[in-house]
Formats: sequence, C-alpha cells, structure tokens
Amino acid sequence: MKIFTRNLRSSSPRNRMICTAILLCFCATGVFAAGEKEADSSKDSSDASIAAAIEIKDALGRDISLSSSPKNIICSGPGCLRLVTYLQRQDRVIAVDDMEGRRPKFDARPYALANPQFADMPIFGEFRGHDNPELIVALEPFPEVIFKTYAASGTDPIELEQKTGIPVVTFEYGDLTHQLDDLFTTLRNMGEILEASERAEELIDYIEATIADLQFRTADIPDAERISCFVGGIAYRGPHGIRSTEPVYPPFTFINADNVAFIPNGTAQELAHADVAKEKIVEWDPEVIFVDVSTIQSDPKANALYELQNDPAFVNLKAVKSGEVYGVLPYNWYTQNFGSVLADAYFVGSVLYPERFADIDPVRKADDIYEFLVGARVYDKLKESFSGLVFERIGF
Repeated sequence: MKIFTRNLRSSSPRNRMICTAILLCFCATGVFAAGEKEADSSKDSSDASIAAAIEIKDALGRDISLSSSPKNIICSGPGCLRLVTYLQRQDRVIAVDDMEGRRPKFDARPYALANPQFADMPIFGEFRGHDNPELIVALEPFPEVIFKTYAASGTDPIELEQKTGIPVVTFEYGDLTHQLDDLFTTLRNMGEILEASERAEELIDYIEATIADLQFRTADIPDAERISCFVGGIAYRGPHGIRSTEPVYPPFTFINADNVAFIPNGTAQELAHADVAKEKIVEWDPEVIFVDVSTIQSDPKANALYELQNDPAFVNLKAVKSGEVYGVLPYNWYTQNFGSVLADAYFVGSVLYPERFADIDPVRKADDIYEFLVGARVYDKLKESFSGLVFERIGF
C-alpha cells in the first residue's frame, strides 16, 4: 500500500486512475472480509449460546432442556432440598414446603439444622410434594425451575407445570445401597443444572470412598466371628416401636454385620422395611440391639425403649440382660439422611468390632461427615434433640 500512495501524485492521469481502482478493490475486499468476520463472530456467539443449553433426561424419562442455569428454584418432595444443600446451592432456593416451616421438638434433618434460614422462608405447599400452584405463581422472585423428588407422590409434576408455567424437573432420590446409581445420576443432573458439576463429583467420590472404607475394615471377619445384632424402632413415616426394623439396614450392610432380621432372597419390599413378630425377636435373641432413637417420639408406653425394659418377652433377651443396647441416629426423616446412615455405620462398627475401628471417634466422624455434606457440625444438636441417647449405651 505504501508503494501505491507514494507514487500516486507523480504519475500520469491514466496511471492515477489505475492506482485508484486498485486501491478501491483493496478497500472493498477489506470491508467484505471484516463483514464476513463479524458475521462469523455473530454465528459463533449464537452457536455458543445454543451449546450452553442444559439438557438432561429426568426421572419420568422426559428430555428436559433449559436455556441457562436457574438462579431461583424451589424444591418439592422428600429429600429434594437436602440434595440441593449437598450441592451447596441452597442460596438459589426462594421458598420451601411446610416441613421446613415447622418447629418440632425433634428434628433429625442435618441439612435443616445447618440452614435455620429455611424455617423463615415463604411456603409454597405441603410436605411430601403436595404443592400449591397458586402459592407458587405468587412467589417473588418468581421461580425459574421446580425440582421434584418422588414424582408419584403429591401434586402431579405435569399438572404442576401446566398450572404454573414453570418447568418441573423430576429426580429419583435413590439410596446408598441398591439405588446408589440413581442417587449419583440425580446428583450429576442437579449439579449440571445448578452449575455444580464439580461439587457433584466430589460428593460421589466421598460417598464411594466412605462406603469402601467401612466395607474394607470388616470384609475378612469370618462368619463364625460375626456378632449377631438387631436394630429396632426404625422410623418409617413416623415413629415406631421395637418391632420396626430393616432386613437390609445400611449400616449393618456396610460393615458386613450379622443382621438377624435379614431375609435371604427377600423381595425389594420385604427388604426395605419390616414389622417383625415379637416371637421372632425372642427366637433370634441377638447379642447386641441398636435402637433408632426416633422411637422416643412414640407414646411413652409404646416406644422401643419402654418395650425392652418392661415387656416380659424382651426383658430376658441376651442383649438387654448384658446391657448391650445402644442408641443410633434416626436416618429416615423426610426420607433418608445419607450422612446419618454413614455416621451410624461407623458407630455400629465401633461397637461390634472395636479393634477394627480403633482409630475412629464416632462423634468426630459424624461431624466430619456432616460438615462435608451440609457445611456444619450438627451432631451435638441431633443428640440434644433425642435426649442424649445417640451413640450411647442405654441402661435399664
């Protein structure tokens, strides 16, 4: 370009016309190239916007597409808010169901104890997924997305979406045993929606490592040396007496304990929960009995502790006579509290096989678990809520 401009003034008119034409060609080419570059940039930006859309398959098998990560959400159904808290995105929650607004004497939900602000937030419906569309559409700020667990219970998610005009994303809650993959899928999907994918993977790694540690500690104990045990008073949609148990009680499963209530080849329903006959407990006569301390919510003369101390069928049980009765944390409280499951497993292991858990302080371990999952060390609050019976030998 400098060559052309330098000689332009001294050249003939004809040459100047030729040079001018060439310059105009260069300029036109440059303008065209710049325009093309700008168009490409705009196209790239549009493509990036499309690529940024969040796409998952929810628990109902629906393909869900969100244009961006929502900043304002509500969580419907048991455990939904718990998982969002695990993902450290509770700051995006703008309202809660009435379970959070209650102030019961007993509360075994670590995520709620770690987040007392939930109790003062606006209410959008009743617990167990019974949502109120009118309350939801009146919320300010307006929710961009509704998360929902246990979609078959409470308000139908499709109907809720139609009445509110808000996308409803359903999730399987899962558990720490046969539905572990469901739990991990939910954590990953929630994490993707909430810009917390890294945290979701941290949670998954932590849970897998914790279960592996528990199993490793007791895997080589011969069957003949395993101590027979039973857990009673398990909460199941409310408090129960000593006959309420779980044939596949996760803390027993993780440490390979000899659970006398285990049902070989049992159906999924049979293994999930059972109210066993009094005569069976007497027949099993376990060496150690664990009591889910949620039982103390029951009628004073119907809870597991009263039964063990006063029922003629139970007072002569080996465990009762030898003082081998211990209190464990409730974990079925607005569905499963995964942190309490893991904490109970370490305590149970320390009771049954103290030499294998000699390096574990169950109380400190419980708080370590809660701090990682919900961001606070809430063991003392849990113990206080249940009359100091948690992780203690219960004497009669």
